[in-house]
Amino acid sequence: MRKLNLNLILLICIIVSSCSSDLQKADIVIQNGLLYDGTGEKPLLGTIAIKDDSILYVGKPKQFNAKKTIDASGKSIAPGFINMLSWGYNSLMKDGRGLSDLMQGVTLEVFGEGTSPGPIGKRNSDNYLSFGQAMDSLQINGISTNIASFLGATTVRKQVIGYENRRASEKEYAIMQKIVSEAMEEGAMGIGSSLIYAPGDYADTEELIHLNKVASSYGGMYISHMRNEDNKVLEALEELITIAKEAAIPAEIYHLKASRKPNWHLLDSIIKRVEKARDNGLQITADMYTYNASSTGLTGVIPTWVQEGGHKAWINRMKQPVPRKRLLNDIRNELAQQPPSGILMVGFKNDAMAKLYLGKTVAEAAIMRNQSPEETIIDMIIEDDSRIQCIYFSMSEENIRKKIKIPWLSFCSDAGSYSDISKDFKTHPRAFGSFIRVLGKFSRDEGLITMQEAIRKLSGFPATNLHLKNRGFLKQGYFADIVIFDEKTVKDNATFDTPLKFADGMEYVFVNGIPVIEKGNHTGNFPGKFIKGPGYKNKN
Repeated sequence: MRKLNLNLILLICIIVSSCSSDLQKADIVIQNGLLYDGTGEKPLLGTIAIKDDSILYVGKPKQFNAKKTIDASGKSIAPGFINMLSWGYNSLMKDGRGLSDLMQGVTLEVFGEGTSPGPIGKRNSDNYLSFGQAMDSLQINGISTNIASFLGATTVRKQVIGYENRRASEKEYAIMQKIVSEAMEEGAMGIGSSLIYAPGDYADTEELIHLNKVASSYGGMYISHMRNEDNKVLEALEELITIAKEAAIPAEIYHLKASRKPNWHLLDSIIKRVEKARDNGLQITADMYTYNASSTGLTGVIPTWVQEGGHKAWINRMKQPVPRKRLLNDIRNELAQQPPSGILMVGFKNDAMAKLYLGKTVAEAAIMRNQSPEETIIDMIIEDDSRIQCIYFSMSEENIRKKIKIPWLSFCSDAGSYSDISKDFKTHPRAFGSFIRVLGKFSRDEGLITMQEAIRKLSGFPATNLHLKNRGFLKQGYFADIVIFDEKTVKDNATFDTPLKFADGMEYVFVNGIPVIEKGNHTGNFPGKFIKGPGYKNKN
């Protein structure tokens, strides 16, 4: 009897082993999860299998011979999310984990608002770094997320004209266009402009059309922080539409907004104008961060004429009586629309200044200094020798919800990507919560959009706009940038008072088939790659 039992056990083992060996092999299989494919279609309960860096299978439940199996019962599976505007290059160079974004499911960081990682330095010199070299250096350094970038229009202008406030010559146009061509062939996504800051706003529409015609010839797109986001936002939008039309290029509005209370009503007109342009065949899209406050330097209320010549020239000019008098009046007019009580200072260069004013509003600092708000702004910039990073409470919560529902809109953080939250620093909570709020606050809790639409706007839609090859969707043969999360628990924890708090609910994140977040913890893996744009030419 004992011998019979042993033979039966052996037979069962042989059968199980035989069946297992007949199954298709995979590295990782995720079973029993709700599959959102990134298209906006309703989810399917099923299986997804990963082999090497790609998706081997996605669909109805199926068994595999896998090295590792994850039971995703009760969980949702989606393509990794795309951050359409990241300032993470420098922070990722310091710490390649990028946890503030990873913990929200971001698997691709896109740089290039006005300035890009390259080219920098003087061509044909030891300090020169091309666009491609700058991006490669971050990948070589080690990153957990993928990276991509637009070529900054400001970066191009600095290379050729510097900080002079003047039009480019025909000869300079030719040099600038050559820089664009080189960057597109090195993998740039297109042209990114920032037309509210010096020296970026010294470029006129004609210059931007010249640059974008080259990017268009490589299949790239134009993306812009428009020339105005408040009382002249409609005029700024017309410029973007003109550039898109004249250069025959798709165009996107960075962090769409109607800023400052007197202008909140203009959002409806912006939406109608974009939709009219889309109906006429132009590919106009937008992105947003999910908060009612922006973040930039005190430059947000300082006109760019005073900044000509670069930082030192700017600081010196503000000390001179005649330009100072003009500047005081200009800032006073800005503060009439953007009250100093709504400008929170969060970043200083000087520790002594930070000790006094970090976390204070401009209005509070003015009282402390016994000065007017406009005098306070000028003198603090001079004393700190920096633009002083601030948070501007200038947008409508109602408009945030209105924008969330726009079908041609995706999402961004407009922030760095941070990992070490033990360091005492201030930042905007959007760095830690802009994406997870789409899933938790706005989809699950408020029901503004369905979960499948939220995921489409976080993944497949921006991937399509960027012309990414085999990314942004859960499809066989696509790169395995995948997130597993709990719809019931995803939420943002960062606030304006306590911004350094990671999001909850993201349990697994895979980048190019490698787990970088596992059960909510970083795995120590750095599989991120430099994702090239449509004009890339491998010259090796």
